[in-house]
Amino acid sequence: MADKKVKHSGRLPQMIIYLGKLFRMFIFQNDWKVLPMSAIIAGLVSFAVGSNLFKTMEGTVLGTFAMACICIWNGFFNSIQVICRERAIIKREHRSGLHISSYILAHMIYQAVLCIAQVIITIAVLNLTKVKLPTKPLITPWAIVDLGLTLFFVTYCADMLALMVSAISKTTTTAMTIMPFLLIFQLVFSGGFFSIPKSAEPITNLTVAKWGLTALCAQGDYNSLPMVSVWNSLYKMRGLEYQGMKPVEEITDYILENNQRDEFMMKTAEYNRNPTYDFDPAIVMKCWGWLLLWTFVYVLIATILLEFIDRDRR
Repeated sequence: MADKKVKHSGRLPQMIIYLGKLFRMFIFQNDWKVLPMSAIIAGLVSFAVGSNLFKTMEGTVLGTFAMACICIWNGFFNSIQVICRERAIIKREHRSGLHISSYILAHMIYQAVLCIAQVIITIAVLNLTKVKLPTKPLITPWAIVDLGLTLFFVTYCADMLALMVSAISKTTTTAMTIMPFLLIFQLVFSGGFFSIPKSAEPITNLTVAKWGLTALCAQGDYNSLPMVSVWNSLYKMRGLEYQGMKPVEEITDYILENNQRDEFMMKTAEYNRNPTYDFDPAIVMKCWGWLLLWTFVYVLIATILLEFIDRDRR
């Protein structure tokens, strides 16, 4: 009998098969644990920094930085091991006709669903813990949707970065070793929380954290918020004596007696406004564009790397 020519499935059927496999792994291999983990992380962050989020300048920078960290952490844990843990299987199936584009697309869809679920959980936890969220929309008619989209783009971009690292790594141990360094890089070069040299500022454009923090600050109308650190520092110095007098105490008492504390905080805020965080839809769209660009770059690199998996001697 003549040998029959083997006909491999097309890209779309392969993508559907792998997508089904990923969702089965979600149920039966405990991949669902990333969802309660995201709720716990959101709860811890809201407890630590949620009281002043979107209420003061300082609280907003710290809180949005923490929110960006939540998203990056969730994204990293979603996919940092997914490729390297089945590298031998991918190599064997690629030689049997697996389209790498179908495999990556299945992961992209599956990870997008995970990221959406994590964003919904995060926002729900923030609401339950009474954290103030933006109420003025910039892009869509609903501020909560704008916020959700930013959190999704940050989470998904971090997710695809981790997917790329998983495609590069030899083993799951290597991937998990790289992840803390990636996280530290994201935190240090976020561009809004830590002071970095002027010469190093272009590096911040490479981070997911910068664009997430910037978009969140803009959506929270950072430049319209009061600045409390100057008043707090001034009030702590009330006991300072100079030439037998307490000038700081006199100033603060005058401000309090005339109910001008809020006015004073808004006045100090005027000198600390950051045009990068203006309440402007163009700023948010720019941040979303950068996040989508890096997402595409990470996916492209992961795809190219896996296309050459047959040459891998690992």
